[in-house]
Amino acid sequence: MAEFFDGLNEKHVAMIEAQAVFFVATAATDGRINLSPKGYDAFRVLSAKQAAYLDLGGSGNETHAHVMADQPDKGRITIMFCNFQQPALILRIYGKGRPVLPQDEEWEKLAANFTLLPGTRQIFVIDVESVQTSCGWGIPFMTLEGERNTLQKAHRQSDPAEWEAKMAGRTSSIDGLPVRPTQRYIAGDS
Repeated sequence: MAEFFDGLNEKHVAMIEAQAVFFVATAATDGRINLSPKGYDAFRVLSAKQAAYLDLGGSGNETHAHVMADQPDKGRITIMFCNFQQPALILRIYGKGRPVLPQDEEWEKLAANFTLLPGTRQIFVIDVESVQTSCGWGIPFMTLEGERNTLQKAHRQSDPAEWEAKMAGRTSSIDGLPVRPTQRYIAGDS
């Protein structure tokens, strides 16, 4: 049975911290629904009513476009965690999201919660509206073999000026919605 909560509690945080992957879903009024898997040590619970995740440059920037789209329900975002071990559990965080880029005033304070990774382009802050847990009985058992380092390696090997130029050129989503490009290359740890 599904249960709803007003915010994140200690059991939720423990479950979240044990997961190696999470999923982010957003949608604008028109166009595609975006669903993205995320890995690495990139998610933080900041309080019972706020969470954040580190976002690396990839194939698109749909999450940014969707949460910033000029629409009545601006910022809608859902984060989902699945426990692939015991106990079976699915946890969803429903809220309003917003991107914080390296050039933004609150970047330094927010970034202090993370180890910045090569290619970091923004941090998404999620104001939690509700949390839902459900059984997850249909989710298979899976074990983590390891993280893929391909994305970080590609960013680490890229020329900072070329990376910034590439990001500056990414000003819209695949559906043509506007995005704010990152103005600073972040090398992260080697």
